[in-house]
Parts: sequence; structure tokens; C-alpha cells
Amino acid sequence: MTILITGATGTVSREVLRELAGNEQVRALVRDPSRAPALNGVEYVVGDLDRPSTLTPAFEGVRTLWLLTPMGPIAPSQSMNAVWAARQAGVQHIVRLSAIGAAHDAPTRNGRLHALSDAEVQASGIPWTILRPSHFMQNLLGSLAGEQLYGLFGAARVGLVDARDIAAVGAAILAAPQPHQGMIYTPTGPESITLDQAAQDIGRTIGRPVRYVPQSPEQTRDGLLAAGLDEWSAEVLAEYRVAYGDGWGDFTNDDVARVTGRPARTFAEFAHDHREQFAAA
Repeated sequence: MTILITGATGTVSREVLRELAGNEQVRALVRDPSRAPALNGVEYVVGDLDRPSTLTPAFEGVRTLWLLTPMGPIAPSQSMNAVWAARQAGVQHIVRLSAIGAAHDAPTRNGRLHALSDAEVQASGIPWTILRPSHFMQNLLGSLAGEQLYGLFGAARVGLVDARDIAAVGAAILAAPQPHQGMIYTPTGPESITLDQAAQDIGRTIGRPVRYVPQSPEQTRDGLLAAGLDEWSAEVLAEYRVAYGDGWGDFTNDDVARVTGRPARTFAEFAHDHREQFAAA
């Protein structure tokens, strides 16, 4: 029986594929095979969550589904199409990647949209596990410009998590889902840090000064729009700036260790592993 990975070209799903390739029978759903990671032992199938008619071949023989949809206003429709295809194919377990704080009263539109999809999965009749990870460390890879680091936290602390650790949690559940049925995990890193601390860790790693430049929600939105981001996404990230700035993400837990048996990576470890990318920024 096969494990199907959606969102296969995204940050977390790429790492899930790396965790599973060679150990499990894995299939990846992609719209453009040329953008997919070239991994031995992974079957690539063309399909589109926006087009339900393309999903039947991809879901055939699938035992467990990794369900990830990109942030956007149509995400619930994409998730709905995947859940419908999973029901038709007899999928036995769904592991859904949701978002931190997903709830009907979440302070961001993205969190409220994820709550809709979470509820649909929970009511689908298919056994499920939901992951609602904290802010990805990988999001900071594109936030360094010279000696200046930008971000969404204001002066607050956030329990940043490495996407590789999220993927390790997801892969462990996909391979043996039964113990995790009906569970909601919120993977975080081992420490809640400010972006001032993150800037110091990056600076020590690359050997040059780095300083965090806080921005207001309005500055965040305007900067993202100027960089070419679409209006909906820029406004939603500004909503995250308000939420994180109010301390919404200031917590940690041991979910990564509980599921994988090893501790989550610190931000200093992440910065060291990605020192070449930070140095080139």
C-alpha cells in the first residue's frame, strides 16, 4: 500500500519525501514534474488539487495521505477535493499539515481557513492526525538582506521550528499512523526566541554583524507588496505580524521528541546548517 504526498514541491513535503524515500512505498502528486525533487524510490504522478478529475489515478491504492495545501483563499476547496478523492479510494489515514493556532476565531484568515479544512478532515470518517506547527525557521532564509534581518515577530518570542523536524514528525506518523489516530500535534523548536536572538545566531555563524529590523504590520504589508507578493498573501502575513507581535507564538513543547524520539533542532543548529545560504544573502 502506498503513501501519497501532496504539495510535493513545497518546503515541508520535500523533506517528508526525503524521510520516506527508500523506506516506504511513496507516491508524490505534482502539477509540474520538472519542479519535483529527484529522489530514488518515489513515484511521481501528475495531478491537480484544483481539478478533482485528475486525482483518481494518483489516489489509487493509497493507504495513507499527507495532505498539504498552499496558503491562499482557495485552500479549503483544494483540501475538500483531496478528502473526497481519499474517500473514494478507501484511504485509511490522513495526516494533514494545518497551521499554528488554526481555529474558527484565529487572528489570521489563514488560521480560520485551515480550521475549516481541519474540521472537514475530522468529520470525513477517515482516521486522521493533524499537525499545526509553529513558524518555520526556513521562512527566515529569504528575510536577510545584507546585514539586516526582517520578520513577522515584532519584539516578541516565537517557538520557531525547523521544517525538517515537522517532516520527520509527519513521516513517522505516515509510516505507522495507528498510535497517532485522532491526535493534534503542534511541533515547535526547543526554545522560544526573538528575532534579535536569531540575528545574533546568524551573525555568529556567517562571521559578520546581522541586526534585526522590526517593522510595523503596515510596513510588513507594504514591503511584501513592493517585493511582488500578491495582495491577499501580503495582508495575511501582516495579520501574522500583529498576532506574533502580541505573543501568540511564544510557547514550546516536546511534540517532535514525542513522535520521533529525538529533540527538535535549535535555531543555532539551523543557522549552522544553512550558513552558506545566509552568507550569500
